[in-house]
Amino acid sequence: MKKLICLFMMALVVGACDDGFDELNVNPTKPSQIAAGNKLTAVLKFVSSERYDNWRAQLIYQSTMMQHLSTTAGYWNGDKYTWNRGYASSLLDRYYENAIKNVQDLKLQLDNEEAPEEMIAITRIVRVFAFSRLTDLYGDIPYNEGGKAVIEGIYLPKYDSQSEIYADMLKELEESAAALSSGTSGFGAADVIYQGDQAKWKKLANSLMLRLGLRLIKVDAAASQAWVTKAIAGGVMTSNEDIFYLQHDSNNRNGLSEAFDADGNPRMSKTFIDFLKNNDDPRLTVLASLPSEKIIFKEDLPDNPGKYIEDFREDRTDAERLDPANQRGLVNGNSNVMLDNQNVDLDNLFSNLNDYSEPNRPIVAAFEAPMFFQTYAEVEFMLAEANVRWGLAGDAATHYNNGVTAAMKQLSLYGEAAVIADADITTYLAENPYDAANAIEQISTQYWAATFLNEYETFSNWRRTGFPVLVPVNFPGNETGGTIPRRLTYSQNEASVNADNYEAALAAQGPDVLTTRVWWDAQ
Repeated sequence: MKKLICLFMMALVVGACDDGFDELNVNPTKPSQIAAGNKLTAVLKFVSSERYDNWRAQLIYQSTMMQHLSTTAGYWNGDKYTWNRGYASSLLDRYYENAIKNVQDLKLQLDNEEAPEEMIAITRIVRVFAFSRLTDLYGDIPYNEGGKAVIEGIYLPKYDSQSEIYADMLKELEESAAALSSGTSGFGAADVIYQGDQAKWKKLANSLMLRLGLRLIKVDAAASQAWVTKAIAGGVMTSNEDIFYLQHDSNNRNGLSEAFDADGNPRMSKTFIDFLKNNDDPRLTVLASLPSEKIIFKEDLPDNPGKYIEDFREDRTDAERLDPANQRGLVNGNSNVMLDNQNVDLDNLFSNLNDYSEPNRPIVAAFEAPMFFQTYAEVEFMLAEANVRWGLAGDAATHYNNGVTAAMKQLSLYGEAAVIADADITTYLAENPYDAANAIEQISTQYWAATFLNEYETFSNWRRTGFPVLVPVNFPGNETGGTIPRRLTYSQNEASVNADNYEAALAAQGPDVLTTRVWWDAQ
């Protein structure tokens, strides 16, 4: 990201130069406008974001609340249901100053330049995605006035109700899809997602409409069905070629991977590992592995207690590290002391933690790893659900099979080591066939597995469906009474600087606590 910022600064300097004298009445200190394509590239990278919020909001909170990951470290608040206000508000803090501010600026520039409709439509779709991530996590947020400090001088934005935000986002997606055709947009290669392919952006608009439409299921089932029907008719993703993701590289590293690089604490949750192992899931050792080192405890070192931590490490072989039988998940909601007091079956706490699986770092935690925003697998699972609920979109079993297949095949985007053989997928589906009697739970549980490391979507879909059934923890001193949180909380800065609008949001939505439900998460 630093390199990206430097490039923009260079663009500003170059844009300020002029080799003629025909515009002497123009302020020579005012830079020319940065090209819209460059701004789109920046916006998409801001949407993927950096280590700060990916570490805090996505990993520390949501990945552990959703029992994909687990850790005993005290500052990992998510599966202990404790509150760190700065961690909880980290997405809001970063998105408004980066993704939201820049997408609002890009939209204004395109309007002022009377740019082609397809470029404006693509920008509107990206804007909807960014705002949907914020409102799903926090509820009522500044929407109509958010991110407009620079372009309109709005420094203390009002909060909009989530019901109004959803109505507008769905309208924006519908209008944007209608504005797109099958050609290449004016963004061209600056569109680092689809390289300007309008047809793929159109599919994305309808796929996001499908996602947001299903979000309404608990609060307005009729509207949910109407929007889902409209999305399907408009044309949604049809293959993994349509996935909405950003491929990172050495100059723009994956924020999740940077967090894993900085923090060796996270382990795979027992809930997730048990699901993968119990179903003979071929994703197991693509997503998980034992740490590369094991720590051997020696009790016969009375003159040098603690020395064993450094001196008695031993490398694991790849065969040992990736053996499915060796994978072991860590129970959520534990601290070091609590785990030690449980008399776990290994010699001591240090060797114990290194004998639990972690995310497979060479694959899913590589700096160049893709960041997934919405996948074809998710779309297929939503189509299966739409068929179960309303008889839409063909056959639920076919969509379920397509979803599982796509979820396994999309892992190839991590590299050759993550490719799952077709025969293994066929075997998995034969052993885990579609179960019409428990369809919603089965589909939703597969959705949970498929959205590993897209924890924003995991958390939202879990709140919407209630599946998989996750057993809450009751960590001492937790903030929720031993229930899984339903949202994250606003920033202290909002409470202090934008106090009137903040208080109005609380009056409308409820207390700024982890247990307050957002509008669509009705009981």
